[in-house]
Amino acid sequence: MVNKEHPQTTQEIIFEAAKRVFIERGFDGARMQQIADEAGINKALLHYYYRSKDKLFDAIFAEAFMKFLPNISQIMMSDECFERKIRLFISHYTDMLMDNPHLPLFIMHEIQRKPDMIVKILRSSGINPAVVAVQLQKEAKEGKIRDIPLPHLMTNIIGMCVLPFIGRPILEGLLFNGNKQAFDHFLKERKILVADFIINALQNK
Repeated sequence: MVNKEHPQTTQEIIFEAAKRVFIERGFDGARMQQIADEAGINKALLHYYYRSKDKLFDAIFAEAFMKFLPNISQIMMSDECFERKIRLFISHYTDMLMDNPHLPLFIMHEIQRKPDMIVKILRSSGINPAVVAVQLQKEAKEGKIRDIPLPHLMTNIIGMCVLPFIGRPILEGLLFNGNKQAFDHFLKERKILVADFIINALQNK
């Protein structure tokens, strides 16, 4: 529903319509005519804004990703201790996925289609894995945390955050009897539970 006080632009309408079609039909199954129909515009107007399905998909992907990356970059490159960074990262990452439920599907598709583009976007955001790795090693040497290689740590964190979104149709139906509100509450709980799990695993016992 369009907010009458803040009406959507044609481009915003196209974005939202394309997200719905891509989620429902996948990239390969989606057609520009379907997106135009969903947006309530003619195909010629859609092509005026986006000449191809690839360009529209890339624009949606980049728009969602670039809203997320500056804050993540700020968190990871800050002077916060590593435990605090983990909690902030997981909380922000989960909120971003809840606000953009289409993004995991888009990322999975882009990994197969244009893996270099994702790496380029990540590098251009200012995130420097080497700087984060140095802090991880420093706190490990000081005995504050266990010595865990950064690739393993980040794979664990991202995997635990993303899986519920990728598997939502199954998890929501099987574990929550299709209750969307209950599943959303479950996702919010995971912001704390996943952070606790990762931090406990890092503790130098």
